[in-house]
Amino acid sequence: MSVSDTAISLESELLVVQQAARIISRSDDPEGAIQGILRLLSQLLGLNRGRVLLVDPRTGALGIRYAYGLTADERARGRYAVGEGITGRVFQTGQVELVQDIDSEPDYLTRAVSRGVLPQEPVAFIALPIQQHEQSIGVLAVHRLRQRERPFQRDVALLQVIATLIAQVLRVNDLVAERTAQLLSENRLLKNRMESRGASYGIIGQSPALHQAINQTLQVAATKTTVLLLGESGTGKERFARMQHVASKRADGPFVSVNCAAIPANLLESELFGHEKGAFTGAQGVKKGRMELADGGTLFLDEIGDLDLELQAKLLRVLEYKVVQRVGGTRDIPVDVRIVAATHQNLQEAVNDGRFRLDLFYRLNVFPIRLPPLRARTGDVPILARHFLHAANQEYGRNQVFGTGALELLERFGWPGNIRQLENLVKRAVLMSTESVIRRELIQEILAEEEGICQPGVAAGTEPGGLPIAAAGGEAAPPAGPSALAPAPAQATAMGLAAAGGVSGNPFDSSEPGLRPYARVRHDERAHIEQALQRHHGNKTRAALSLGLTPRQLRYRIVKLGITTD
Repeated sequence: MSVSDTAISLESELLVVQQAARIISRSDDPEGAIQGILRLLSQLLGLNRGRVLLVDPRTGALGIRYAYGLTADERARGRYAVGEGITGRVFQTGQVELVQDIDSEPDYLTRAVSRGVLPQEPVAFIALPIQQHEQSIGVLAVHRLRQRERPFQRDVALLQVIATLIAQVLRVNDLVAERTAQLLSENRLLKNRMESRGASYGIIGQSPALHQAINQTLQVAATKTTVLLLGESGTGKERFARMQHVASKRADGPFVSVNCAAIPANLLESELFGHEKGAFTGAQGVKKGRMELADGGTLFLDEIGDLDLELQAKLLRVLEYKVVQRVGGTRDIPVDVRIVAATHQNLQEAVNDGRFRLDLFYRLNVFPIRLPPLRARTGDVPILARHFLHAANQEYGRNQVFGTGALELLERFGWPGNIRQLENLVKRAVLMSTESVIRRELIQEILAEEEGICQPGVAAGTEPGGLPIAAAGGEAAPPAGPSALAPAPAQATAMGLAAAGGVSGNPFDSSEPGLRPYARVRHDERAHIEQALQRHHGNKTRAALSLGLTPRQLRYRIVKLGITTD
């Protein structure tokens, strides 16, 4: 290349960069900006059929999102699994790939653009990773004629600058989308608080299953009827009991709560009924019990199924005669108290097993209210997650938002621990995130850890007593456990569960996509784990997903097999 040709080339490169920067500054649309940049590359430098491929969050595969010089059919055909072909390999490795002659490269797939469409002379293909925070988020690729005076190194250097500009365009677009989503989320939360009957009592959600429980609670609040709340642990039984109290004529009276499972049986009687001086060793004075303290108000007895038979008989007497007798006393003390009881157990089974009195069951079961598990509350998980995120941001002095796909992951989880588990998980995500955005990958890692804690084989969709709980649509909710996060088959392939360039005889292969159930560590796993770690550059979370393991299962195997990860 002559000196004059070099000067012309440098001028063209500078013009491309200047015009690209101008397009970015003037456009608030990533599609218009990126297509404008790809058009410049083609018209000024002969880098033709430019395309930007990004990951489809639904399948995990790379697809052509933006292009110049490609037909709609060519864009639709341009889909690659991570590690597949030149494009998939560039995304996986984060390295530039230069193919000087596509006809002599077996890994060039000729998938998007047919060979017959291209010039009948040697054609080159250049692909570069588009990266944010040293992680690949997409691929920039172009064709060019091989026989040109302009050296490949100059094209690669310029395309690296363009890839950086495109990464910034995508980053700004993500930030705008995330902030917009945050505003929409806050608006939805405010709308929910204004429209929901339960919002004024601290009960957030809009699902039909939740509204039915709220309506039943408010319907009976104005009466003196004893209420029995039925639901799994973490469904908000105490909050419903407080709503019952606040919405009643007893709202000015005390609300007293007792967890019958949290107090030892030998102390629970004194806690409930009080004691006289000298009633037992250490009883140095008169003590009023919770029943007396709740006089004129509401007594909430949580986990009443754990009450022993002797105390059940005394509670029955309170319900029938409205009097209590302290431990060590003989005098009946009148009390005006409304009982709201709750349990996660099936009291009918407890009656059949002789663990619960039938007469007390009938007195408590006058108006039973079933509180729906979180998995049956269609659409409520995103609302609750945003609510808990707002509270956590205030508590920890943060200003974080959920990233793309994070809420969808939360919505698909089985939530065996219900609302309490969701609240704790959101707090953990806020504390673990080092950015202003809580990424989908962080949520995925935390959920995988949560699945490792949950007991395998226990159906999440069961009510007290083991009966299936119907979801809002009338069908029984699916079981929780390792399958709750299992991706669809297409997702499994894209995530690398059928690892790119698959190795035959992989001990992690399974006919069922998703996370692998517990199994003993085998020494023949070592090579596959080392290959996965190498493929994902030491990233244990991604390596675990590619093997169908949780991060905890992978770490356990690394230790057991003595694999070096430095």
